[in-house]
Amino acid sequence: MGKIFSGNHLKLTDYYDRVDELLSIDNAFALITAAHILTQKTRKESQARYEAKLQLVRLLYERQWDKQRIIDLFEVVDWLMKLPKWLETKIFQEIESIERKENMRYINSVQRMYMEKFRAEGVVTGEVKVLKKLLEKRFGSLPTWAIDKLEKAAEQELDTWSESILSNHSKIF
Repeated sequence: MGKIFSGNHLKLTDYYDRVDELLSIDNAFALITAAHILTQKTRKESQARYEAKLQLVRLLYERQWDKQRIIDLFEVVDWLMKLPKWLETKIFQEIESIERKENMRYINSVQRMYMEKFRAEGVVTGEVKVLKKLLEKRFGSLPTWAIDKLEKAAEQELDTWSESILSNHSKIF
């Protein structure tokens, strides 16, 4: 470990302006700390977050860590640095490109993770559309709050509401 992590106490705020230093350290903790700070710095800037996430992904491959370590750290970075779907797709394409250039084949694990993620999102999106149509058929035009609630609902909530509408319960939400 570098000098940056010596001492008894660490505060993330102490490293807010030292991201480049964190990224230069060949250490998983430094990378995740940098990812956390970059996540905070790019909270409302999708393009900046995409660029930061791509930088971290490239570092994972450049460091020549073992396959499982790269996959595990990628999952943490991916969890921290949420992106709109179109930018997630772009990240995935960049990963494919990196792996072709470096002749590394971690993509199967990462690809499986993305496929599961997008498949789950697709199922939920489809459920939202169907439930919205059923509710509109039964109750007429839905208020904005109801549409928002539908779009933010977890899959289990959607299943429960679908069963309620099919059971003729008057209260859905």
